[in-house]
Amino acid sequence: MNADSFVSFAYGSNMATARLRARCPSARAIGIAELPGHELYWHKRSSDGSGKCDIVACGAGSVFGVLYEIANDEKRDLDRAEGLGFGYEEIEIEVLCGGDPVKAKAYRATDTDTALRPYTWYRGLVLAGAKEHGLPAPYIAVLESVLADQDPDRARHDKRMALIEGVQA
Repeated sequence: MNADSFVSFAYGSNMATARLRARCPSARAIGIAELPGHELYWHKRSSDGSGKCDIVACGAGSVFGVLYEIANDEKRDLDRAEGLGFGYEEIEIEVLCGGDPVKAKAYRATDTDTALRPYTWYRGLVLAGAKEHGLPAPYIAVLESVLADQDPDRARHDKRMALIEGVQA
């Protein structure tokens, strides 16, 4: 880690390296991280009408994700892709990576709806990233159990599914 970069905790679709590098080409995975005292919710209201991932403090449980080092000059691109100021806010958190505390930037939802569910392609992208980086099997099983809806926009579905196939290749 140097002064020209920052550390980001990816816990949703950005866990998939291909997805994040499409947004931030410099992104380099540092390792798996755990955010204790939080749960993963899929209730962030997306402009496409579905639910996206969010981290919610709960006192028990943990959210697993991937730490990435990203060049500072790509921060604006990541903020734009994440909808900073339009459904997400940036927060500073402390995660555990290899048992050591690490400070990282993360995005937390500000516009939520508990009735929302993710689209199948989004859940698939989150799962692909979790499997790519070897998150704990019980955590992956929980991700697999999340109910998801078909995206009514077939072209968007097919485009996002191609991303997943790229991750799994």
